[in-house]
Order: sequence, then structure tokens, then C-alpha cells
Amino acid sequence: MNTPISDADNKVLLEALRSNLGLLSELAARYQVDTRPEHTEGAPSVSSPEEVHRIVAPEMVPLAQEQLRVLLLDTKNRLMGQRVIYQGNVSSVAVRPAEVLRPAVEASAPHFILVHNHPSGEVTPSVQDRVITSDLYRAAKLLELDMLDHVIIGSEGFASLKEEGCLPV
Repeated sequence: MNTPISDADNKVLLEALRSNLGLLSELAARYQVDTRPEHTEGAPSVSSPEEVHRIVAPEMVPLAQEQLRVLLLDTKNRLMGQRVIYQGNVSSVAVRPAEVLRPAVEASAPHFILVHNHPSGEVTPSVQDRVITSDLYRAAKLLELDMLDHVIIGSEGFASLKEEGCLPV
């Protein structure tokens, strides 16, 4: 997915995230976009990687290309929605943190779960999966967003990068 980010790149990333957040707020106000959380009464609660798998596997397992999604959650971890962020190729997808975090900012979702599939069916996290998970977790914290997990979906089941130790418990 991506290579590790240097300290200089982290500073640039932080400034870009702050700039994007300010721009998104300005655009929402200018175009009168409702930034309040969506109504989630009765929406499923997502409290485990098993729940994530149950929700997205029917759509994501058969995909021939990697796809990256963000599940948006409210303060009680009820599903507010999901957004497809990237569609990649058979073995990879490029990830830009600002684009991954944008839906959570726009929806005022305090929590989110990152999900992507492995078309090969194998769910073992790659080195790139681990690096991008760490990078996105740090970027989310800067925006006061909680990244609860990164789940990999495949025909062999699923893997939770939180359970793999890539996110603080």
C-alpha cells in the first residue's frame, strides 16, 4: 500500500489535514451542507471484526479488485454509513490519508473502521497493510477521530489489524 512516513512528511501531512479540515468546514457552511451525524436509531452496532465481516463480506469477498472502505460510526458505534474510498487493482490500492479521513470529518462521525478486501482470499496483513494502518491511526488522532480497527476481508474469513497489534487496545 504505502511506505513509512518520515517526520518531515508527517509535518506536511498534518498541515494538509488541517488545511483540508478547514476547507471542508468552509465549504459545508458555504453550501449549507448538513454536518450533523446521520440518524442512527436502529442501525447495527459494530463492536467486533466479526460484525464488520458480517456487514461487508457479501459485497467485498467476490470483488476482483482491492477496495478500501470506511465504516462511519456514531458515539455508540452504530453504523452511520459506509463509503468506498478507493478501488485498486488485483493486489494493491494507493492510500492518501486525507481522502480516507474525509468521510468521517464530513459526516461528523467520531469513530470509524477501515476495511479492505484481498481478492486472493488470503487475509494475512501485508507489511503495507500494517504501515498504512499505523499512519492512518496517527493521522486520525490528529483530527480527534477514533480509528477502531482495520479489517481485511477475504474468502478465507477476515483479519483484524487491531487484534494483530497494529492499533492500541
